[in-house]
Amino acid sequence: MAHVRRFAGIPMSKSMREICKEEDYVFLAKEGDPGTCEQDVDLSQDEWRGRREERIQRKLEREQREQQRLREVERERKEKDEQWRRHVAELASKQEETLRDRALRLRDFRKKVLVEELGRDPACTREMVHQLLMRM
Repeated sequence: MAHVRRFAGIPMSKSMREICKEEDYVFLAKEGDPGTCEQDVDLSQDEWRGRREERIQRKLEREQREQQRLREVERERKEKDEQWRRHVAELASKQEETLRDRALRLRDFRKKVLVEELGRDPACTREMVHQLLMRM
C-alpha cells in the first residue's frame, strides 16, 4: 500500500487505484533519480541498438535461407523437367522405331501378296512385277 501513498498525486479514480499495482508505477520512480535515468536511457539505447542489429541479422539470415530454398526449388524443377524431356524423347524414339518396323513388315507383306497375285496372272511379265514393286 506504500505505492498508493507515494503516488497519491496522480489523478485517478478509486476503482482504478485498486486495480493498479505497484509495478504499474515503477516507471514513475525513475523520474525522481536523474542519474539513473540517463544510465537507463543509455543502457536501453544500447540494448535497443543491439536488439535492432540482431533483428537485422536474423532478417538477413532468413532472406539468405529463402533465396537458397528458391534456388534449390528451381534446380529441382529444372532437373525434373530434364528427366521428363529425356523420358519423352525415349518414348518418341521407341515409337518411331516401332512404326518403322511395322512399315517394313507391311511393305514386305504387300510385296509378297503382289508377287503371288501377279505370279498367277499369265499376262503379267516379270518386268511388270518388278516395276510395281519399285513403285512401292
